[in-house]
Amino acid sequence: MDIKREEGAALDLAEVLEVYRSSGLGERRPVADTERMADMVRNANLVVTCRIDGALVGIARSVSDFSYVTYLSDIAVSAAHQRSGIGRALIEATREEAPTAKIVLLSAPAATDYYPHIGFTRHDSAWLLNP
Repeated sequence: MDIKREEGAALDLAEVLEVYRSSGLGERRPVADTERMADMVRNANLVVTCRIDGALVGIARSVSDFSYVTYLSDIAVSAAHQRSGIGRALIEATREEAPTAKIVLLSAPAATDYYPHIGFTRHDSAWLLNP
């Protein structure tokens, strides 16, 4: 398992989209709009990936000021590799890139029980303003 920071713009979008689709996160992201997905990956300033034998199997996409807060906007692990510690490793690698920043995320409904298990605390005052 190779976990490392990569430039979003350098990633193969087809590989990224396959991870999103396989992970289930593609159901809640605009994967059919490849231009928008490319912008999402390219403009994230902190992207951590997991590769196994060179193949992309996990991605954590964040926006961070590297000091106070990192917004972990997406964490996706291919279905075949879920429950193997990759998600936790991606979060830890994200934390290591900005060690003094808190990590904030919005959980997918199916993952709400996962995050407390790895040390996250619930925050009840998040707000959304859709475009």
